[in-house]
Amino acid sequence: MGEIFGLLSFGPDGWGDEIAAGTWLTIQLALATLPFGLVFGFLVALARNGENRWLRGFGDAYTTVFRGLPELLTLFIVYYGGQIALQRFINLFSDTYVEVSGFVAGMIALGLVFSAFASDVFLGALRTIPKGQAEAGQALGLNRLQTIALIVAPQLLRYALPGLSNLWLVLLKDTSLVSIIALDDLLRQTNVAVSSTKEPFFFYLTACLIYLALSIISSVALQAIEARSFRGEERIGSKAEAA
Repeated sequence: MGEIFGLLSFGPDGWGDEIAAGTWLTIQLALATLPFGLVFGFLVALARNGENRWLRGFGDAYTTVFRGLPELLTLFIVYYGGQIALQRFINLFSDTYVEVSGFVAGMIALGLVFSAFASDVFLGALRTIPKGQAEAGQALGLNRLQTIALIVAPQLLRYALPGLSNLWLVLLKDTSLVSIIALDDLLRQTNVAVSSTKEPFFFYLTACLIYLALSIISSVALQAIEARSFRGEERIGSKAEAA
């Protein structure tokens, strides 16, 4: 048994360094994708909730496409399609060969899928907020951007947080797809260790436990954020009951 667990030791005789590096890359990829997906998803939700029919059509088409495509296929399109498009553009000016970063391609592909689903969450939250609040902000002299930042966004995050929390957990697991494009994430490092040691059950179980630990830590953190975001309503409710 000790010999098996020795495979996870750090140094030249174990795979602890590689597994740790793969775990860190997985976390980095998820954290880098999150803001991109949130911002783009919010913009798509605004387009779908607006009065311009062209923007609404674009938003609806965007969500339909990236919710309908498998994540793996989206990753291939971004990675290989982006490589071809970028190379052809560079060839207009020089013969330099360029290669798309697997990390950037993974971030963009996962971000596109995340934003498509996040736009639905944001759209539902936007429609929960009474339109009179935005109109009140405009009556106070706030422009559209100030109204969104000061009135809509704080409430929007509160209503959207439960749905976004679920999407974050899905994103964390979907990062394993980037192993297909030779990015040294947790799953790829696990596959390399399995090929070298012929111990698939041990290393895949280790990867499962790491993903599970990341999900548990994320759930605890998200629950704390959600509780903090609703603290104002709890105080108001307590005062109303006391009265």
